[in-house]
Amino acid sequence: MAKRVHRPREDAEFNFILGMSAVPVLAYFTGTWPKAIEPCRVMDLVVGDIADACTGRLTVVRTDITRCPAATERYGITGAPSCVLLKQGEAVAHGTGPMTIAEVRKFLDGHLCGGVALDPRQ
Repeated sequence: MAKRVHRPREDAEFNFILGMSAVPVLAYFTGTWPKAIEPCRVMDLVVGDIADACTGRLTVVRTDITRCPAATERYGITGAPSCVLLKQGEAVAHGTGPMTIAEVRKFLDGHLCGGVALDPRQ
């Protein structure tokens, strides 16, 4: 996981990160139950690459559903992995299930100034 990915330990820390971010926030929700572990591990790599590619234009927050239940409920998260793109705390896009880098790129396109520039082989 990239160092640019925030990992809040509780809802208060999640809310603090959202409040301090001057750019859109990609909240990536993970789970620790058996069926969620492997898809979430795959998404960890994808989200880390996105965080690296969007430094300064996107804040990325990896959120454990069990540690941040209020955020999970607020954004209607029903499974893991799930992504929510937030602008000024408001959800502007939702995605559920594991996604490739190309799918996350498409998910973010139109919401980030300049799009998401990644390695064209991905």
